[in-house]
Amino acid sequence: MAVIASSIKFGTDGWRGVIGDEFTFERLALVAPVAAQVLYDTYFSSVGSRTIIVGYDRRFMAENFARAVADAVTAIGFDVLLSESYAPTPAFSWAAKQLNALGALVITASHNPGAYLGLKVKGYFGGSVSPEVTKDIEALLLQGVPPATTPGKLESFDPWPSYTEGLKSKVDIGKIQQAIASGKVTVFADVMHGAAASGLGRLLGENVKEINSDRDPLFGGGAPEPLPKYLTKLFEMIRNHREQDKSGLAVGFVFDGDSDRIAAVDGEANFLSSQILIPILIDHLKSRRNFTGEIVKTVSGSDLIPKVAALHNLSVFETAVGYKYIADRMLAAPVLLGGEESGGIGYGSHIPERDALLAALYVLEAIVESGQDLGDYYRHLQQETGFTSAYDRIDLPLASMDVRARLLQQLQTQPLTEIAGKAVIDCNTIDGYKYRLADNSWLMIRFSGTEPVLRLYCEASTLEEVHQTLAWAKQWAE
Repeated sequence: MAVIASSIKFGTDGWRGVIGDEFTFERLALVAPVAAQVLYDTYFSSVGSRTIIVGYDRRFMAENFARAVADAVTAIGFDVLLSESYAPTPAFSWAAKQLNALGALVITASHNPGAYLGLKVKGYFGGSVSPEVTKDIEALLLQGVPPATTPGKLESFDPWPSYTEGLKSKVDIGKIQQAIASGKVTVFADVMHGAAASGLGRLLGENVKEINSDRDPLFGGGAPEPLPKYLTKLFEMIRNHREQDKSGLAVGFVFDGDSDRIAAVDGEANFLSSQILIPILIDHLKSRRNFTGEIVKTVSGSDLIPKVAALHNLSVFETAVGYKYIADRMLAAPVLLGGEESGGIGYGSHIPERDALLAALYVLEAIVESGQDLGDYYRHLQQETGFTSAYDRIDLPLASMDVRARLLQQLQTQPLTEIAGKAVIDCNTIDGYKYRLADNSWLMIRFSGTEPVLRLYCEASTLEEVHQTLAWAKQWAE
């Protein structure tokens, strides 16, 4: 048992593993009660509750694993509110805060391929717990938690109504609905077979054109990650729409498996990552809603983010990759927006949690109130800041964790001084290795916390330069 416990490690957002291999009912029955106990030890003095929210996404047997979590947690004396359906992870974070719970345990593997499942741990405040809390969970796993003489109560609840009403209150929902009903804006949504299914429809009505709504634990043979390679159908739908209707605006939203990450597609079927959406959201929320507070970005965020923040005299705080670091900052200081390169965006007006459905509503509000296509809005910000760039990322599978260790040692013992023919002028090691080059472009080399994968990120003045630098980095790694 101790060997199993010592092998359970939490990554940037929770514990994940391959179903039937690392992720099993046996292991979950070890982790869940320990996570509940640590939530109690950490937060009971703040909340005075013994209730734990348990939720899940649409992955293979997710509801069965969630029930196993609920049973294990009630067995040690905690009360459980078990979701009666799938829902976005942020809906369970919202429920934890609204229902005065110690926190939430959510069965999800987010954007990972279909073979994976996992457990996310949320605090009473409505966001990811800190790295210190997950370390406490790992430590207590070696001891375990004894069953209680009196088990806790198990009840079910519907997470959707309170969550969607809360989101509607954040925007001018009537203005958005009117723009859609009148044909001024057409909204497409690719929910990638995940937990965002029905979400925009519940918020905006039946006019949303949703695709990949069915439950498919194999995610069409891909992964529920908002990346262009998975979006062929959405691109085609928007192009066809543009050919038939050239008068109105169109936008497509893409949601990851548990609906905490987002990307968008503009009216010309161009992919817009959060590197583009975050600057647009900063501009909209400050200029039209007069939101205040600092901007929190991860180290892999675009250089356009601080430039747009500077337009509005907003300060910028930089963190390691992983939304829990942003959540920590949101709990410590007034924050307008916190966002990460991989699509997670959260708001000081909401809980300290990335929330893709709220991001979609704010982006829609920006489109409706500006009257601009998202692509045009982005180009306007580039002109205003005098900064134009391109960005891309490669996730490079590694043969094993041993290969990962060798590459990491090489970076530590043989520092890079030149990349793709350009001198390295600075290296930021807050998370991985981010090399600033002589032409002010940058390359970031970072290892996944949950898989044998090397992540390569680059921003440069042109897409050609980005791809040249990434090709150099890929060759270096191989």
